[in-house]
Amino acid sequence: MAQSFPVLLVRHAPVLLPEGVCYGRQDVALKPGWEGLAAGLSVLAQGAFCRVLYSSPATRCRQMAEKLARAAKMELQIDPRLAEMDFGQWEGRNWHDISRTQLDEWAANPTQFAPPGGESGLSLTQRTRAFWHDVKQAAVPACVLSHGGPLRLLSALAAGQTPELLAPSMPQGFARLFEVWHDAGLGRHTPHNVPVAAE
Repeated sequence: MAQSFPVLLVRHAPVLLPEGVCYGRQDVALKPGWEGLAAGLSVLAQGAFCRVLYSSPATRCRQMAEKLARAAKMELQIDPRLAEMDFGQWEGRNWHDISRTQLDEWAANPTQFAPPGGESGLSLTQRTRAFWHDVKQAAVPACVLSHGGPLRLLSALAAGQTPELLAPSMPQGFARLFEVWHDAGLGRHTPHNVPVAAE
């Protein structure tokens, strides 16, 4: 028997870094005022009847997640598979200062390419897909707080589309609500996407 459940995908609030800086696993602070955003997101999460909140282990996500989970009375689970892509030696550098040749190699083959000392797109895709598989199997109304990389893949998976590693990212501080249909017998789903922006 088919059943559906909501999944609210949330990108962390804006960070306290100049524009144009590459950061993934780097621990960066949130800009002041993020608490108001978390309060608004708690209303969305309660409206979607979310029962569990999955969060990246990064401080910029955990800080929001702890406040959001308390406000919306959700169980908080920290999942390392929701971490942002590891950019290796690119971390903390301005995108304009990174080798044009390497950026072109990444654009040409985002799945296999990995920044020096960093993570490949394939690795990011595999862990994101594994996480999404577990969410579908649980079929519990959920909120997912993560980063641009994992969320662009999760948004596509939730919408029943093929994930693209270089697709546009969800803006910081925004959320998207999906209704995921799960057939326990066949393991298939037909999601309905309702974008929600929280600022």
